[in-house]
Amino acid sequence: MSVFEAIRLALAQIRAQKLKSFFTLLGVAIGVTFLIAVVSIVDGMGRYLEDDLVGKLIAKNAFDVRRQPNINIGDVDESEWRSWRTRPRITEDDVAPVIAALPPDVRWTYDGTGTLNVQSRYASPRSLMVQCVEGQWFEIRNMGVQEGRLPTLQEYALGTPVVVIGEEAKNHFFPGVSPIGRELRIANLPYTVIGVAEKQGSAFGISMDKFAVVPYATPAHRLVNRFKVIDGITIQSNSDQQMVSVMEQVRQVMRVRHKLRPGTPDDFSLQTADAALAFWNKIQGYLVLAGIALPAIGLLVGAIVIMNIMLVAVAERTREIGVRKALGAKRRDILSQFIAESTTLSIIGAGIGIAAGFGLAKLISALTPLPASVAAWSVVLGVTVGAGVGIISGVYPASRASRLDPVAALRQE
Repeated sequence: MSVFEAIRLALAQIRAQKLKSFFTLLGVAIGVTFLIAVVSIVDGMGRYLEDDLVGKLIAKNAFDVRRQPNINIGDVDESEWRSWRTRPRITEDDVAPVIAALPPDVRWTYDGTGTLNVQSRYASPRSLMVQCVEGQWFEIRNMGVQEGRLPTLQEYALGTPVVVIGEEAKNHFFPGVSPIGRELRIANLPYTVIGVAEKQGSAFGISMDKFAVVPYATPAHRLVNRFKVIDGITIQSNSDQQMVSVMEQVRQVMRVRHKLRPGTPDDFSLQTADAALAFWNKIQGYLVLAGIALPAIGLLVGAIVIMNIMLVAVAERTREIGVRKALGAKRRDILSQFIAESTTLSIIGAGIGIAAGFGLAKLISALTPLPASVAAWSVVLGVTVGAGVGIISGVYPASRASRLDPVAALRQE
């Protein structure tokens, strides 16, 4: 008997016993549903953190030089927090030696960020995150403008009071009017709006479009940090390989400036996107394992149900098996028919589970801040698991059916 003939007979049997088939595939469908949903949410969280959260804070092939890590995903004990707070601050004096050590094709920027009171003549005052930047800040973050323009090199050098604002800041401070060329007062200092940045979206429900970016040399930088202190330096290379060598050069410069002896740990942080995600990557593996292990209980129950129902089917169809054997059917024909039947049932259940799992993941993503991303490998896993459950649970009933004596089977009522 060919495989296609065995599947055809299996489908005919499923159609003939619809209710029994439904309960047979239900356990597999439920197990695969939760498997796909959990894997999709965990994979979506990983992509979300990598691309939408960390990816927007630390650019590709870039790293931050800071007093302490800018992004902490995971547990940091109190002793480590205390050691970070005792570190020396990064200052404007560190910038020139670091830049001098960089290859000519490497981008750099430094910044100071703080929350200041901002107001316009069109709206009530509001606290807003103000970023005072120097260098290629917009280029490193791959951020353009949807309206207006970016600051020029001359405006950076002269400290011209110009500002680029986020979309949500525009909607609040300039409702119904174009902000370009209008005045925005930052800490009661007048700035001219020259651009509105491209929409950045949100992270865990928190808008990333509530900001204002001004040249570092403007007076606002004295309000976000004390004299000569900066938040950090960001450096972007052209490749991962170049970034590794550039990081080592910058590390040596900073160690010399901080007068650190050989063997003494760094008292500054060099953080890449991968370093920021290290803790998440670690727990992501555990979450995937848990997401596979927990639905496996449902799949085990489904396998037991399939096996029991297939055993009942063998008992009910004993006379049919005897007739087929009397007409020349071989043991492998009977074996393949029952295995094909249980496997087909299980794969249909897995298919229903995959569709339901995607739907459940999308529903959770729509109703909660948790993102979901459909991973192609999870579909393959779902089908493989479904087929595996069907084969394993069908082997014993199929073997029992194939060993029936045709004469005894024909006598069975």
